[in-house]
Amino acid sequence: MKVALLPNLTRKTAAKVTLDVAARLDGLKIEYSLLMSDKEKLPQLISAVSDIDELIESCDVVIAIGGDGTILHAAKYAAKHKKKILGINAGRLAFMAGLESNELDLLSSLIDGTYSVDSRMLLEVGLYSDGQLIKTDYCINDAVVGRGNRIRLEDIEIECNGRLVNEYLADGVIIATPTGSTAYSLSAGGPVVDPSVGGILLTPICTHSLFSRSLFFSENSELKVKGKSELNLSCDGEDSTVVERGQYLVIKKADFTADFLRIKSDTFFDVLNSKLSERRA
Repeated sequence: MKVALLPNLTRKTAAKVTLDVAARLDGLKIEYSLLMSDKEKLPQLISAVSDIDELIESCDVVIAIGGDGTILHAAKYAAKHKKKILGINAGRLAFMAGLESNELDLLSSLIDGTYSVDSRMLLEVGLYSDGQLIKTDYCINDAVVGRGNRIRLEDIEIECNGRLVNEYLADGVIIATPTGSTAYSLSAGGPVVDPSVGGILLTPICTHSLFSRSLFFSENSELKVKGKSELNLSCDGEDSTVVERGQYLVIKKADFTADFLRIKSDTFFDVLNSKLSERRA
């Protein structure tokens, strides 16, 4: 077995956790490698490559070390290469983490096979101009379409399978997977959806309307999003893309999944209650 290590070394504890993970893998005789840019900060670790696609293509399992943003970013790369991923928490809540930093002894499950695979749907987000696809992105949590830095409400029109759903006067809309229902959508008043349920969740952000409830669509739905002025798109909280006036987005279920390794036996609701109780504390 070979592991690709993808730590977020901007996290205060991530370097120590990464070294601890490497030590555990050494003890299990599991080969691992990381990016050259990370090796420069962790010279104790020997094997490294310069290209992330080369790193992931050469491995059997990806281990991402950080918070949810780190794990989601790594999971998209892993999903495109059809590799399994394990998240290890070196951040705060980390809903997507399979292990906490004090549970590294459980990495032995990679050898004995006592783990399960949790497949999560992704959204494919296409940006169109004059009917032509000009950019495609993917998200495991959500695609957020909104006003960017402007302090004003935006007119945003939503269609589902070619039929008008609603026009929102709002700060924006969140289009999320069930996995993403516990992220930004939850903060905006959306429901928690069990990720084993297929579907696409639409939650408006600060809408100027008496109707501001979330809507849940079939996983086979195709949503079209367009505004009357320039909008901004962010997938999984990453750098935004400008959606110019006249352009539009088509959002649908991707044709591949993100496959997370689950070593512990806790359920989605066990994790939800545990993480949110940490937030209350």
